[in-house]
Amino acid sequence: MEKIAIFPGTFDPFTIGHESVVNRAMGLFDKIYIAVGFNSKKDALFSLAERKKFISQVFDDNPKIEVMHYEGLTIDFCKEVNASYILRGLRTAADFEYERAIAQVNKAMYDEIETVFFLTMPEHTPINSSIVRDVIRHGGDVSKFIPAKMRIKNIK
Repeated sequence: MEKIAIFPGTFDPFTIGHESVVNRAMGLFDKIYIAVGFNSKKDALFSLAERKKFISQVFDDNPKIEVMHYEGLTIDFCKEVNASYILRGLRTAADFEYERAIAQVNKAMYDEIETVFFLTMPEHTPINSSIVRDVIRHGGDVSKFIPAKMRIKNIK
């Protein structure tokens, strides 16, 4: 049976921390869907189409990675693409508590799903999309925080 995972998030923008989690997980899975979701609680800087394009630039030469978008429950998207795993990165203890609760609810709703956690590399711990987004909004240089292959206009 093919091992399929999804890596869900809003990815506004996709960071080097996200890239690291996907790269490290590739050896465990036959296919990883990077699932760009909609979160009504977040004020997006980039459109859905832009976010998908940026992520596709990063993994354009990797047939194991596919970038898609979804709305609604993550477990419904898992069912749609036959994924048995949800991939999540953890930067802090607070991330763990938040992600643990979501994973347990997902498991209760869909018993066939397993959530796999990857600890963020130490050098990526302070990097998150909210901070990177704020740096972009204020004209700062984010090149150290986003994947080298991402081409975002107006970054230094």
